[in-house]
Amino acid sequence: MHNKPTEGILMFKGLRGRFGSFKEKAEAELEREIPQLEVAQPFSEKGKKLKEKKMEDIFWDLEIGLLESDVALPVVEDIKTALLEEIIGLKITKGLDASLAVELALKNAMRKVLTFSHFDFEKYLREQPKPITLMFVGVNGTGKTTAIARMIYYLKKRKITSVVAAADTFRAGAIEQMEIHCTKLGVRMIKHQAGSDPAAVAFDAVEHAKARNKDVVLIDTAGRMQTNVNLMAEMKKIKRVSNPDLVIFVGDSLAGNDAVIQAEKFHEAVGLDGVILTKIDADAKGGAALSIAHTLHKPVLFIGVGQGYKDFIPFDPDWLISKLLD
Repeated sequence: MHNKPTEGILMFKGLRGRFGSFKEKAEAELEREIPQLEVAQPFSEKGKKLKEKKMEDIFWDLEIGLLESDVALPVVEDIKTALLEEIIGLKITKGLDASLAVELALKNAMRKVLTFSHFDFEKYLREQPKPITLMFVGVNGTGKTTAIARMIYYLKKRKITSVVAAADTFRAGAIEQMEIHCTKLGVRMIKHQAGSDPAAVAFDAVEHAKARNKDVVLIDTAGRMQTNVNLMAEMKKIKRVSNPDLVIFVGDSLAGNDAVIQAEKFHEAVGLDGVILTKIDADAKGGAALSIAHTLHKPVLFIGVGQGYKDFIPFDPDWLISKLLD
């Protein structure tokens, strides 16, 4: 059971509001179908079917709301399809509680959309041969260096040793920033001079981990726009030389659909294995959390929910569903 994070009051406000509105309208429609509702009971194969045309306006409002909340269009379509499968044509009996019916339908639909989001990271760490190499990629300003520092903290709490490769040699400041975190957390950092070959740094860090029996290698790469051909080619070289077990995209949840597009481009370039979403606690819309996992068919591994090292929790689809619907 994960500790409940400190939450900003605006977290997922947009999506919560849209799903709440849908629930109210759908419940009202169900109650019009069955005027006298009594004790809640499971859906029955007997009874009156809810007709699709009665729900069209409600679904339209939901679609627009999801798009306004930065949910990618393909994801909106899949949410609608999943909801249709759950609601349209249900046999509704006199005793069915309308609120329960809509709640169950929404939760089941969301679970279908988030099918690819579960990944047991701790189990992976236990079972994978050591050292495990994790390569972190993303655009400038997403909090990639901080995400790596939080990963170091997460590993230390579980008595898992690590070494960091300061392979962002593009900016001297990036090496210094990473070194500050490593010093605070008591972890060795492998670095070369600014402007040196980042692939060589990654290689040296992997060799150091093998020689010193370290469990995990964390490779920090230069933040780059997905349109920068030269830097993307450099990133491919780092991957080729270091042969990482997981390539992890660090995305800013506040970027919304832009984060989805960025992740797709990085996936095309080097192949992503998972995602870390930062700034979830400040995300009033909430679309990126849904869209990235579903669009890439890759798991969201962790989310950043605050400013400290500890504000970093494994992503649980049921956690997101509860924030949106409960």
